[in-house]
Order: sequence, then C-alpha cells, then structure tokens
Amino acid sequence: MPARTTPDLTFARITPDAAWEITPELTAVYARVYNVPPYIGDPFFSVETFSDRLNAAFDMKGFEVVTARLADGTLVGYVHGVTLTPDRAWWAALEEVLPTDAKEAAEAGEVFWLRELMVLPEYTNQGIGRAVHDEMVKGRAESWTTLTCIFDNEPARSAYPRWGYEVVDKQIKHAPESPVYDPMLLRPSQLG
Repeated sequence: MPARTTPDLTFARITPDAAWEITPELTAVYARVYNVPPYIGDPFFSVETFSDRLNAAFDMKGFEVVTARLADGTLVGYVHGVTLTPDRAWWAALEEVLPTDAKEAAEAGEVFWLRELMVLPEYTNQGIGRAVHDEMVKGRAESWTTLTCIFDNEPARSAYPRWGYEVVDKQIKHAPESPVYDPMLLRPSQLG
C-alpha cells in the first residue's frame, strides 16, 4: 500500500461576516459530500436544511470556519463550529454521563462544538480531514472540543477516537427527524 500524502494546503480562519461571502462554496462542498446513500433524499440532509443550520450558526457565539484550499484555490474541505452553550439540548441530555470536568468546562465557556467537518470525496484519505480539524482546534480559545458523529458514519466514526476523542456513553438525536449520533469529547491534553 503506497504511503498516504497530504497535498499542500492553505488554511484560512473565517469569521461570520466573511463566511456569508463564501456560503455558496461551503454549501457546494456539503452538496457533494452528502450526495451519497443513505443521505440522498433524506430531508434532514438536504442542502436547504443544511443552509438553514449553517446560517443559524453564523449568529452563535464563537462561530468560525476553517477552510482548506489547494494551491489553485480549490476548496477541498472545511470545518465549522461554535462555542458550546451548556443549555444546548443534546448536551443537556448527556448530563448524567458527562465527566464532571467536561460539564464544568462547558459552564465556563471552555468547550468548542465542532459542528461540521467535510472533505470532498475525491480528496478523502489524504489526511485533509485531520489537518483541517487540527488547524481549527489548535486555534480555538476553548480548551475542550466536542462533536457528534452519526453512529454508523464510517470512516469518520472510527477516525475521531484515533484522533484522541472519547465516545460518551449515550447516543443522542439533534432533532426527532435526525439520525442517531455518538457524542465525543476531546480533552485539552489529547490534541497533539
């Protein structure tokens, strides 16, 4: 098996105001990434529903996007997220199983919620997802990171624990119509 190589990437940190300008690009990447079974035809994963979620995130505390572009400017992947508020329904549903230090970190505004990470299909398995993830997380003020991953979304579901995430021992749904997710935590000491 040949060695995996990560292409030369340029990362950019994008604030909400600038994110509005690249929303069509972000949405186009989403449309390509989720244009596969089992997502095709599921209203929860429609481009319109994603656009609504993305636009709502622009107004959340700490919103930021990190993009990964090739030398020619091609957007090949990105991650976006916000500062977690402990009253977020999915987080609150985990109250009895979350570690005490994670709950305290959320109360103090010290948890970054990684909402989406995606890489164009033709650029997967080249280390881009990990690279854009690390660029985002290392640049955040929050010391903890949390995310939710669809429980059967492979290979992402297996990648996050390799990157240091702990799987929380309770699955959640973001909405009645959403799939089931595994919540995960990245402790401050786990990011290399």
